Amino acid sequence: MSESKKQGGPGAIGVRIAGVGSAVPPKVLSNKDLETMVETSDEWIVKRTGIHERRIVDPETEGTLTLSIEALTNALEHASMEASKLDLVILASVTSEMTCPSTACRVVHALGASPTPAFDLVAACSGFVYSINIADSLIRSGQYKNIGVIGCDTLSTHIDYTERSVSILFGDGAGAAVLSADEDTSLGCLYQSMYSEGGMWKSLYMPRRETDVPEGDEEYPARLDCLRMKGREVYKFAVGRFQNVIEEALEGAGLEAADIDQYLVHQSNIRMIDSAKQRLNLPDEKVFVNIHKYGNTSGGSVGICLDEAWKAGRIKPGNTIMMVAFGGGMTWCANVWKV
Repeated sequence: MSESKKQGGPGAIGVRIAGVGSAVPPKVLSNKDLETMVETSDEWIVKRTGIHERRIVDPETEGTLTLSIEALTNALEHASMEASKLDLVILASVTSEMTCPSTACRVVHALGASPTPAFDLVAACSGFVYSINIADSLIRSGQYKNIGVIGCDTLSTHIDYTERSVSILFGDGAGAAVLSADEDTSLGCLYQSMYSEGGMWKSLYMPRRETDVPEGDEEYPARLDCLRMKGREVYKFAVGRFQNVIEEALEGAGLEAADIDQYLVHQSNIRMIDSAKQRLNLPDEKVFVNIHKYGNTSGGSVGICLDEAWKAGRIKPGNTIMMVAFGGGMTWCANVWKV
């Protein structure tokens, strides 16, 4: 368990969100399309998940690398910053093009920013928020001034579309942010938390080999190298952690739920989001939702929400926002941020 509360003081450094961006593939996979691929229906999917469609890559021409390049390019343009000004790039993904080299290194090269350091981070759907938390801490250390953070997954390349429980949920996409050191020490992360529970890995995993499959899952219908999920276990785990981590973050930052101007939460299931809204009495306009358009984009989810909410005018200078995510691992995390 790790948690910290940020405060100003002598030598303190603020952290500004200088730019945001996102990227999704043009190809749409609708619920109607899925009806022809697996036993399901548009009504069934919408009722249980809130998803109407999702975007998926053409694996011949698109992937985690191309979406990551596009998202960070858009964030740099929004920040009016050249890629060469970046001191570090962190790319959160479970669908990196290869184990070696990291996709982050290839993004840096593609943007002409070498020899900027770069690395991939694996925390599943929590990856973008994990990376934002780490980037904030690194900038506050004084060692880095500008860090590019990307969350991107192309899980369609690891989905068995004959297996209903997973195939209806996931889409592809990338979100990015450029974080910069700022003299205003009130800006940046007011509170952050990151957690994991490795004992629950069997509830959500991608086995590469037969030996990766735990006892009892041998008859799971999805192919190897495809995502496997025990939906009820994941939902029960996530709905509790989701609400608890929000309440904990509010307490840690010394705020009430109403003090947050915008909640950017992982887009996994509309029922889970609605449950948290009801428990915390949050109005619709304070909780950004785009799951109906993209489904669960894993590491791209919160980053895409950040970009779209910002561009829609739902996040303004001086606002206080919260980012929340949970994913395979199991992992969960949050932060409270002054923009």
